Amino acid sequence: MKAGILCACTLFLLIAAPAYGQKPDADPIGQNFFAPDIVMQHQEALGLTEDQKTYFKTEIHQSQLKFMDWQWKLQEEMEKLVALVRQPRVEEKDTLAQLEKILAIEREVKREQVTLLVRIKNKLTPDQQGRLVKLRSGS
Repeated sequence: MKAGILCACTLFLLIAAPAYGQKPDADPIGQNFFAPDIVMQHQEALGLTEDQKTYFKTEIHQSQLKFMDWQWKLQEEMEKLVALVRQPRVEEKDTLAQLEKILAIEREVKREQVTLLVRIKNKLTPDQQGRLVKLRSGS
């Protein structure tokens, strides 16, 4: 089983490796959003209204539920992929079909992540966004 997990992790790293080659500062999209944890961490300094706090809690909670479900599905599909590649002769068609299932789940996860980030940013006032940029950069 450990060999299967190692194989799955190696496959994941091969797929994700190009994204990890970038410096965190080099993310032109990510640097324009605010992670939920930084918003929660600085809610007092931002002067979040009760409406904003309730909105963020609801949106984050709904996303977390989806992420949990996708995590279970992803694990299940990865186990199937591991079983396919564990064979002495790997069926290319079946393996690629299974990979497509995994990539589809990962796509949904990424889509939900961006959706959450957009909703958070849009609920913040321009002043609050400016404060977050300063807090994030340590200024």
